Amino acid sequence: YMYIAIVVVVIAIVMVAAKKYFGYGSAISFVWGAIVSGSAGAIGMNMTTRANVRTTYAAQKSGMKEALNIAISGGAVMGLSVVGIALIGLVILLFAFGIFNENDPALFVKKLSMINAYAMGASLFALFARAGGGIYTKGADMGADLVGKVEAGIPEDDPRNPAVIADNVGDNVGDTAGLGADLLESYVESMIASMVLAVSIVSYGMTKLTPQNMEVVKNIIQMIVSIAAVGVIASIIGVFYVKLAARKNPQSALLGGTYIAAGLTIVFTAVIINGMGIDLTVGTRHYGKWGFFWSIVSGVISGIIIGFVSEYYTSSRFKPVQKLAKSNETGPAIGVVGGISLGLKSAFWPVIAIVFAIIISDASAGMLGVGLASFGMLVTTGMIVSVDSYGPVADNAGGIAEMAGLPDNVRAITDKLDAVGNTTAAIGKGFAIGSAAYAALGLLTAYIASTGIKAESLSLSSIKVMAGLLIGGMLPFLISSLLFEAVEKEAFKMVEEVRRQFREIKGLMEGKAEPDSRTCVDIATKSALHGMMFPGAIAILTPLIVGILFGPITLAATLIGAIITGIIVGIQYANSGGGMDNAKKYIEEGNFGGKGSEAHKASVVGDTVGDPMKDTVGPSINILIKLMSVISLVMVPLLKELDGIIWKLWQ
Repeated sequence: YMYIAIVVVVIAIVMVAAKKYFGYGSAISFVWGAIVSGSAGAIGMNMTTRANVRTTYAAQKSGMKEALNIAISGGAVMGLSVVGIALIGLVILLFAFGIFNENDPALFVKKLSMINAYAMGASLFALFARAGGGIYTKGADMGADLVGKVEAGIPEDDPRNPAVIADNVGDNVGDTAGLGADLLESYVESMIASMVLAVSIVSYGMTKLTPQNMEVVKNIIQMIVSIAAVGVIASIIGVFYVKLAARKNPQSALLGGTYIAAGLTIVFTAVIINGMGIDLTVGTRHYGKWGFFWSIVSGVISGIIIGFVSEYYTSSRFKPVQKLAKSNETGPAIGVVGGISLGLKSAFWPVIAIVFAIIISDASAGMLGVGLASFGMLVTTGMIVSVDSYGPVADNAGGIAEMAGLPDNVRAITDKLDAVGNTTAAIGKGFAIGSAAYAALGLLTAYIASTGIKAESLSLSSIKVMAGLLIGGMLPFLISSLLFEAVEKEAFKMVEEVRRQFREIKGLMEGKAEPDSRTCVDIATKSALHGMMFPGAIAILTPLIVGILFGPITLAATLIGAIITGIIVGIQYANSGGGMDNAKKYIEEGNFGGKGSEAHKASVVGDTVGDPMKDTVGPSINILIKLMSVISLVMVPLLKELDGIIWKLWQ
């Protein structure tokens, strides 16, 4: 948090210094966004770490039902904190800047553009939480698994393993705070993109906004905030359903709660839109109130589809993971190849779902519809984060039981809870990637509308566009390589340190001496801080450099290229890693020889390869495409005065 604060302060000072383009309002919004996102992460980590211990205690004293209830409650605190804090933070800015009371069109547009920086602040924290947390936890996880499970043959989360503490700490940073910050960022960005698009579509590119049509924009903003609020209510109802139904079938209850929240959101949205009765005519196109409704519904439904596809390709209940588990009987090489193949195949249906949602939303409400579709997918963010945060709570409860030397029946209960959490985690990762794609598309559309770029300017015959597409398409691969390298370096140091302790600390393997866990935590912390600097700098500086050197058109093409490759790469990494992880767990349940078999040893290698894919690289690509898009949107006042230094020199 200290390092993030330094970066936030530096960027805020730069924004104030360049007050011609940004000013105090944007700087305040930016800092506020970082504070809100950081607060949500801190509250979530505090609550889930408390829930970890209480879940373990309940498993020992009261059994399965009470442990499950506490784990679900811990996840719900994180999920509802994320959406509650994010929505309150945005509403505070809307009222602080006097958006609803402003009658001057020029000032209205200026004030609303300042709020764009709120999303930028949330994005910056999400980048550090996801990328830094992912590097931290996966380097420690790989070190713990490779030396502990493969070489020493001791169980997972064994207290003799020096890297176990760092691994469990990292789970809370990456999987709890990281996921919360990731989806909070998407949630905020989808709302802000829709607001900017409302101004643009009403005023023909922000050039003809009048006091009369400004009221329509205010009504649309009120509609967005109102739907976000009922989405929180729907998520709360979904959480209550999960707590009531989970006693019979936890996995069905968690999924059912998600579907109930989505269904209630659709009903509440219909009531709000019908009650407000907003009609919008732009040129020859008329967008009735139900056009807004169908745009939001398309986002909600596509989100459900993406979640189901992620579950299908990563849950051991379905054939892809079972087939992958069987392939490990022939050794780790074929298992890893099978995992990569699974991830690549899994990208097909999510992309198709996004394409159809874009087509439906554009037909229903034009460019504004695309923004509303992204918002629709994220209305139930509270429920999604609640369900997904349950996983780390259950996982760490098992780790605590193992380290505390509790009886086998306690570990059996936490293992059952963890098995349910594996599926919800996969769905959460799929949802995070899909929501990132939508949020980035909404921000891209808002950027194009705000800069006034015409459709014909983005022709593939233009060298400006081709250059941008190639630059953007390359970025997810460059960021991926840097993150893999960071995890590799940390894992190498961690493996060496764990081996050293096993070798030099007398009595450690016999359980008579304590491991030096602090050294492993220090290695993980330093590696995470160093490893995320370069990828973070690339994500932050690329829009600035491309925008200044090549101009707004090339920057738009860069964003398009990054979104296209980033979506597919992100889905592939997340589902490849999730599939290999659950293939290992499927074998550990007693299939294909069970624990200690050759298939199990091969699957541990596959899981180790997949860990940085699903928990570091895949999630960080989400942040990359969103952060670049929102920085570009914030830079619009600057970019309007530039046409690209390189192109001017070329001419």
